[in-house]
Amino acid sequence: MRIILLVLFVTFVGYANPYEWIDIYRNGGVKALEKKIDETLKTKEYWQEILKQKDTRFGYYENLKYLFLATKEIPILKLYEFENNKWQERLKANSLVGSKKGDKLKEGDLATPIGVYTLNARLTNLDQYYGPLALTTSYPNLYDKLQMRTGYGIWIHGMPLDGNRENLNTRGCIAIENDLLVDVDKMIDYRKSLLITFENQIKEVSKEDLATILADLFSWRESWMNNDAEAYLSFYDEEFIRYDRQKYKEFAETKRRIFKKNESKRIEFSQINISPYPNDEDRNLFRISYRQDYKAYLGGRLNYSSNGAKELYIELKNGKMQILAEQ
Repeated sequence: MRIILLVLFVTFVGYANPYEWIDIYRNGGVKALEKKIDETLKTKEYWQEILKQKDTRFGYYENLKYLFLATKEIPILKLYEFENNKWQERLKANSLVGSKKGDKLKEGDLATPIGVYTLNARLTNLDQYYGPLALTTSYPNLYDKLQMRTGYGIWIHGMPLDGNRENLNTRGCIAIENDLLVDVDKMIDYRKSLLITFENQIKEVSKEDLATILADLFSWRESWMNNDAEAYLSFYDEEFIRYDRQKYKEFAETKRRIFKKNESKRIEFSQINISPYPNDEDRNLFRISYRQDYKAYLGGRLNYSSNGAKELYIELKNGKMQILAEQ
């Protein structure tokens, strides 16, 4: 099966000589073919070719079906569905948001947060204030928590069932008319959805930035597999904070110590999603989520393995990915 997948990859990518992949396999076997593929994944040219025919206005997504985009200055909620390799607009609705401008900083500040959030649950039988149902978000996400932002219960919900419309703002949530919310609920799978909230206009993503991030993501992976500590750490910003609040200096020392073991590693990435991360500092930030299958061997025996969801918050600086937070 692995050989079949490798052949499918190289057939899709293509080479100047259409039989080059056969020569690589004939002379070096599967390992040589894998090496060639890994080298290709690190190049911007490969990713530029992949992205050429994709609708990347709102990022790069391998396993996302629905995307909510919300603006605060003029409160509008849009829903897009990924269909036929394009983001198709399914809803554009006036909404209510929190009264405070800018990002949410603390509990009770009446601000709707700016950022990227998963939808975690669908709730019904709520207080009538929330309308017929609510979709909960992941606020505060990892980046929010590491920025010491507090609060909870940021939802997409409906309007009060008693008809009271006196308050034109929410306490930080996003509210739309009940009939529209019911239509949305019938349309989406919240588990395959994402919410991106902006202060004002929606900023579209360049293919150049996405190609850089994807190439750097696989270059970072290679330095990790090769136990090249300095190359690996070059992808981390000095502001980096890990999920457990470990800062860059301690993190770097730990990684150098681990890499000295010279473990043989196999690291595979799948289901990669890259979203622009809105912020009020005009920084070129992105959220990257993916699944990671990690295996480390020492002395020919499995020393450590993990398989699960990963999350990075990165900034593009001088044309290079710099990791700010990781979980």
